[in-house]
Amino acid sequence: MWSANFELIPFGAGRRGCPGITVAKVVHELALARMLFHFEFSLPNGAKAEDLDVDEALGITVRRKFPLLVVATPRI
Repeated sequence: MWSANFELIPFGAGRRGCPGITVAKVVHELALARMLFHFEFSLPNGAKAEDLDVDEALGITVRRKFPLLVVATPRI
């Protein structure tokens, strides 16, 4: 049921929910797939994956210590 997914609340819920939610989900998935297919992503300035820490906190959400920056280079 759509009303149980709180990340989808901008589309409304129940009888008055947006009928375009399925189209929006497909379009977002397609856009992400195209980006992953056409670009090679790497970390800037020789950073390593181990450097991508998040704040140690208890709760519902966790924030990054530093913003996630990537370098996108086109695949030719």
